[in-house]
Amino acid sequence: MRRLRTRLSVFGASLVWLCSGTVWAQDAPKYQTPPKVLADFVTAPSFPGVLENADGTKLALMERSSSPSIAELSQPEVRLAGLRIRTGNTTNVYTRYYKGLTVVDSKTGTEIFKSNTLTNTPIVGGSWIRENQMLLAVDREEGITRVLVQPDNQSMNELDAQFRLNMAQRGTPWSTGPDGKVVFMTIPADRGEMPEESPVPAGPIIQETGGQKAAARTYQDMLSSPYDEELFDYFLVSQLQLVTISKKGKTTTTALGKPGIYSGVSFSPDGKYLLVEQVVRPYSYLVPYYRFPTRTEIWDLEGNVVKVLHEQPLLEVLPKGYGSAYSGPRNYTWRADAPATLYWVQALDGGDPAVEVDHRDRMYGMEAPFEGDGEAVVDIPYRYAGVIWGDDKTALVYSSWWQTRMSHTLVFSPKSGDSRELFHYNYQDRYNNPGTPETHRNEAGKSVMTMSYPGPVVYLTGSGASEEGDRPFLRKMNITSGETEELFRSQAPYYEFVYSMADENTVMISRESPSQPRNLIRKSLNSDREVALTNFEHPFPDLVELKKQVVEYERNDGITLSGDLYLPPGYDKDRDGPLPTFIWAYPREFKTAASAGQKSGSPYQFNRLDAWSPVVWVTRGYAVLNNAAMPILGEGEEEPNDSFRSQLVANAEAAIDALAEMGVTDRERVAVGGHSYGAFMTANLLAHSDLFVTGIARSGAYNRTLTPFGFQSESRYYWDAPEIYNGMSPFMHADKVNEPILLIHGAEDNNSGTFPIQSQRYFAALKGLGATARLVMLPNEMHGYSAAESRLHMLWEMDRWLEMYLKNKGEAPESMNDSDDD
Repeated sequence: MRRLRTRLSVFGASLVWLCSGTVWAQDAPKYQTPPKVLADFVTAPSFPGVLENADGTKLALMERSSSPSIAELSQPEVRLAGLRIRTGNTTNVYTRYYKGLTVVDSKTGTEIFKSNTLTNTPIVGGSWIRENQMLLAVDREEGITRVLVQPDNQSMNELDAQFRLNMAQRGTPWSTGPDGKVVFMTIPADRGEMPEESPVPAGPIIQETGGQKAAARTYQDMLSSPYDEELFDYFLVSQLQLVTISKKGKTTTTALGKPGIYSGVSFSPDGKYLLVEQVVRPYSYLVPYYRFPTRTEIWDLEGNVVKVLHEQPLLEVLPKGYGSAYSGPRNYTWRADAPATLYWVQALDGGDPAVEVDHRDRMYGMEAPFEGDGEAVVDIPYRYAGVIWGDDKTALVYSSWWQTRMSHTLVFSPKSGDSRELFHYNYQDRYNNPGTPETHRNEAGKSVMTMSYPGPVVYLTGSGASEEGDRPFLRKMNITSGETEELFRSQAPYYEFVYSMADENTVMISRESPSQPRNLIRKSLNSDREVALTNFEHPFPDLVELKKQVVEYERNDGITLSGDLYLPPGYDKDRDGPLPTFIWAYPREFKTAASAGQKSGSPYQFNRLDAWSPVVWVTRGYAVLNNAAMPILGEGEEEPNDSFRSQLVANAEAAIDALAEMGVTDRERVAVGGHSYGAFMTANLLAHSDLFVTGIARSGAYNRTLTPFGFQSESRYYWDAPEIYNGMSPFMHADKVNEPILLIHGAEDNNSGTFPIQSQRYFAALKGLGATARLVMLPNEMHGYSAAESRLHMLWEMDRWLEMYLKNKGEAPESMNDSDDD
């Protein structure tokens, strides 16, 4: 497949692939629009991006853009080493777009600044660099440029428009340091025109294996030719530019080093050094760019190499299984609370999870001037998962182990090296999750733990999962004595969580309720004083009274299940009787029955309605059970997927029985649906049960032999457990599907495992076996669907399918012959 494509027409003029004997009156090669009550959800506003400055005095609220048009989505792009890059402005296709910026006072909620000069100029990134200075990346016609915002001065000025940012990789293309220092990844001035591919090949494309095992997931968009390698260099190479921005907004710029493919750049806390990681050759045609060889170095601020830390080889070969890792040094990071001290980890088991050892990883450290090879600091029981720095006496190291679903937190002293266990628990056991320490930005702009003495005392926030649902908390904990004190807990009728701490008695919280969207509140914890910082209103006033009921029920083996039940506004069970019901779910694997039966979510969260939410179908007269629990349990030596199908059916049966017993569901009119692994679930339920009259499956995988080296939480290879792969694959059981199924898939899906061919081949099997099925391929869409036209058409397809096969059980209603253009 060519890597450069214009994404204008994948299937010619046809949007929809049809089965023989179609029933629609309006099958046409154009996008369709659902009834207005559904179409309005496509433009539903989202909560803004929120950025708080370092001293907590200002909040930047970045208004998210609505769905792009299909024309915007169809810009030319290249697909290289796991990346998709827009050729016009060198941005990753996952880049988020914003259409406005508002800055408010964090104490009073008073508006300080509102952008009014960026009309029709999308914002594609932003961050604070000082208390009154914020950087924005904006999408100009000539490329991505930089804007400096100074809210107190009501100023917004472009910085050096001659330099265009390179946003080919995901994330913000700059790193901030102290004293207004910023390193930008910019497009080299002499990059020139994009290379053209010769129509005449120079020779065959050859790959070879010499007997060494190199299993890899089913990655998409890999390099496949020398021309791809040339394009990879063209789009990924950046020139680093060090820019110092004064408090008055004046700048000085210095080019650092030579152009290269920089996958990471970060300042030391004292601002004197840079930790630099570069991608180098040889490239691979098997794995994404983040497994290409890298060279990690320390530079000074003139671009000179102070020390070469490590040269990582190409990682085509890693040990088998979850928890595998590169055997050499990895995860280099600055210690956030020290001037210039570097830390990294290295596997003690060779990176092989099958090796039995007491400790999996070891952390090393090295201070400036970075002489020698570093010293061992602490041994880590499981695979390293991150570190949070505090001070000389306190840091927390996290590790986890997939095979047992265990999480471990180690508290250690960077100064003395003393360490001990702080937390050790099953990370799927939400009820006993102790929470995560609150952090803040220090003077160097680095994230460090918020702490107080004596103790030390840290402040933990968590979801507060319980039998009552999620009730987020803020606790302070003396990590020496283990004593805790609860400072805050979400209380009915709201769902609240701590967004940040000003001090022990003052926090910024997010608050919402079923009828009130999320807003930010400055709250005193030792008084009733509150200040509203935002005031977002319900986007659909007619649905303010929509109610969510958390329904609990038991599976046939005693496991407690739950789901969120929504009923149409004004519904009266005695008057209206049982309703056609739409169940939406996503299976999840567990290793303990206790974890599998725990509740998640809260009855007090806002009933967010948008094109992706299945809850919108209440507006069409259906009962909706959203987030229906679908746990797949495998305790001890048993793996969850050993009994996947039977557990899936038991989950669904328990849900339908519970809803029917409540009198709200007509058990003869129940549909099931899901996205991705939920689509896989849907196809399996139709094949192995007769509980549903129809199903809707979006962007799923249906033949597990096409993902032979593992999928989801399945770590076994196909050749280890062929009966599991074949038994779980709906494709292998297409002859058992006797209910209508609607398949929807993004034609350019790049999610690992859910190739578009999954839906195409499954549909071909269903059609060949005489099933009732419809396949809709959405041009230029990936795993999720972005364009407004695509989302509208998706809703149109789902609406007509549910009207036909759920509400009317296969008999076309009168309205299906009418135009939906209104």
